Amino acid sequence: MIKTADIVVLPFQAANEAFLHSLLVGLWGLSASDKVVFRIKKRSIDARSRQVRVNLRIEGYINEEAPESIITPPEYKNVANARPVMIIGAGPAGIFAALRLIELGLKPVIIERGKNVKDRRRDLAAINREQTVNPESNYCFGEGGAGTYSDGKLYTRSGKRGSIQKVLENFVFFGADENILAEAHPHIGTNKLPKIITAMRDAIIAHGGEVHFNTKLVGIEKQGDKVKKIKLEQNGQPFTTDVEEVILATGHSARDIFELLHKEGIAIEAKPFALGMRIEHPQALIDTIQYHTDDRGEYLPPAAYSWVEQVNNRGVYSFCMCPGGIIAPCATNAGEVVTNGWSPSKRNNPFANSGIVVEVQLADVKAFEKYGPLAAVKFQQSVEQLACKLGGGTQVVPAQRMVDFVNKKVSANLPETSYQPGIISTDLEEVFPPFIYDSIRGAFKQYSKKMPGYFTNDAVLHAPESRTSSPVRIPRDSEKLHHPQLTNLYPCAEGAGYAGGIVS
Repeated sequence: MIKTADIVVLPFQAANEAFLHSLLVGLWGLSASDKVVFRIKKRSIDARSRQVRVNLRIEGYINEEAPESIITPPEYKNVANARPVMIIGAGPAGIFAALRLIELGLKPVIIERGKNVKDRRRDLAAINREQTVNPESNYCFGEGGAGTYSDGKLYTRSGKRGSIQKVLENFVFFGADENILAEAHPHIGTNKLPKIITAMRDAIIAHGGEVHFNTKLVGIEKQGDKVKKIKLEQNGQPFTTDVEEVILATGHSARDIFELLHKEGIAIEAKPFALGMRIEHPQALIDTIQYHTDDRGEYLPPAAYSWVEQVNNRGVYSFCMCPGGIIAPCATNAGEVVTNGWSPSKRNNPFANSGIVVEVQLADVKAFEKYGPLAAVKFQQSVEQLACKLGGGTQVVPAQRMVDFVNKKVSANLPETSYQPGIISTDLEEVFPPFIYDSIRGAFKQYSKKMPGYFTNDAVLHAPESRTSSPVRIPRDSEKLHHPQLTNLYPCAEGAGYAGGIVS
């Protein structure tokens, strides 16, 4: 017999199997002779009151064996001789598209401009230590995409698009901790994702698919309403290949792909996005604020937060919050700086960081309208380039203490930061256009009343956080999902403007 129960317990009780077993026996009216095996199906923390609680959904197997596996393993076919489908980009969308194609009996051929996860490490080290940006291999480009080395958060509200559970089960199948199936905000960790991504790539190749690194899309040849050939460069050597179907999964930072499509007369359109900065607090401070105690103990994870404010009818909100995290340099070209955040699996860094971003509407980028559908891209790029110039032309980012920022005061000094290339005290009013700067100042003033302690000069702002989502949308047919001009080109995921985050 299988029973379920939704219970609310204290943090230390949630971690005590003997306590939970006793509670369930009483709740279900079982006798001492009944054998009970249980699993936690869902887990979330409720810190709204001063006494933190843990919400659990538990599934119990009474007098019967629990299934050996809690996931349904995918069924992959040998597709070595099957019809090929070209996938441009080996980020989450490209990799999961490849795995799904294998399930359907089609052969994925992945083309990735960057390097494999192991070789990417050297280029990331060069950004952090030498402040040298490789435009083909960085935090955004390479196997696994931006999520591999700039976090592994798996939370999404996009439940209507498909099975979130299947995505999570795939991650578990390839080596992720089973806990992600139960957590309200599942997270893998940047330190663990590379091994999982490698296992996915090995499975693609083992079942007849192909994965080509250091291979960049540089041209598209059309014939009628189809892509006939694509032009590639592999390790700098150009070649052309015929294609039958193309999935375009190049990510939100592949500006050269947007420019290529526009140049070839393939329709794209400017799209609203969000831009701002990344704020960093001491994690202990966020724990104290959220858990109402100076010591969260061993049973509670590092605390997170999320907030939204409206300032002059414009949304300002926290984005991609990383408890126990690190701020990373995510530029894709020299002469620009970009910040992002990530957390290791244990989230044990002494800092908490989050993007604080402002809605950017198309009316805000009118100064760049001469670039047509690339107007928002050029606006985004202009902020990154100005920030780089103010930071000295390297990967050092302009920074300002939080209270100083609101009071329009240049910080006399700056606190310690997790951002390895370094920070320089700057008046951030010089970095942002007025609608961004004024909106964030106003939001901090409003939110400081709702989360006492958050507004502090112990927090430091790093500028800019600009790659929140794509500033371009690549249109597609609402039913068949191909580009309206090219019936064998399928734009998808973040780069095409249809998603935000690994799972969505």
